[in-house]
Amino acid sequence: MKQFAVIGLGRFGTSMAKTLSRMGYDVLAVDHNEEKVNNIIEHVTHAVQADAMDEQTLKSLGIRNFDVVVVAIGQDIQANILVTVMLKELGVKKVVSKAVTDLHGKVLERVGADKVVFPERDMGVRVAHALVSKNILDQINISPDYSIIELISPAELANKTLGQGNIRGKYGVTVLAIRRGNDVIISPGAQHLVKEGDVLVVVGRNEKLKTLEDR
Repeated sequence: MKQFAVIGLGRFGTSMAKTLSRMGYDVLAVDHNEEKVNNIIEHVTHAVQADAMDEQTLKSLGIRNFDVVVVAIGQDIQANILVTVMLKELGVKKVVSKAVTDLHGKVLERVGADKVVFPERDMGVRVAHALVSKNILDQINISPDYSIIELISPAELANKTLGQGNIRGKYGVTVLAIRRGNDVIISPGAQHLVKEGDVLVVVGRNEKLKTLEDR
């Protein structure tokens, strides 16, 4: 089983640590703030009050043995970058670092972060899409050109199979799943019926998805 460490227990780090723990993974949560550590201690495998800027401290935590280390330090950009550098120098297999700006993200990539995430920006994109579309429920950007969206099925597809609705032919997108209440149909085939109120999980180019959103 993969082991995760999360350094920095702001809103993003806390949410990440708790979610990974709920998924059944071993999670070490680290922050210099005692109150934040105490608030999460019952929700993760281990929680430690420590200064992640100290290399010896990181070594004593056995940080290089973790499969993934998330640098969720948000306010102190310098600390965020330096901790990322130290983790890679210590031999951590995969370092995921939180960035605040595009420039910050580029620096993190240059110093060795294996993955850079922009939680505030990405959430802003999701909320913006939800505000301007009457149907879209969520959006995940998987590249500058492609996204996965979750949207309420357009009325024109109600009581038609996916084949009859010809979503791929009309819109050039692919339906990954259909959610109906608590039931989820993964990789539905052309014979699957779409009912009124169904939620579709769809992947495709952004401009194609936009056309489907506006239906």
